[in-house]
Amino acid sequence: MKTLREYVTVKKAAEILGVSSLTLRRWDNKGKLISQRHPINRYRLYDRKKLVQLLKNVNG
Repeated sequence: MKTLREYVTVKKAAEILGVSSLTLRRWDNKGKLISQRHPINRYRLYDRKKLVQLLKNVNG
């Protein structure tokens, strides 16, 4: 089971990918990039490893 430390917030994920927070929310709503929800406050969280893998796939 993953810990919360393995996830990043929308703001940090946007910085990693070089897009806006709004873009990430749109991608999540369209199912292009799926987030998890924090168990207490329900904020969107993104798996750090998946973000890095996505960058590698896009950048070759």
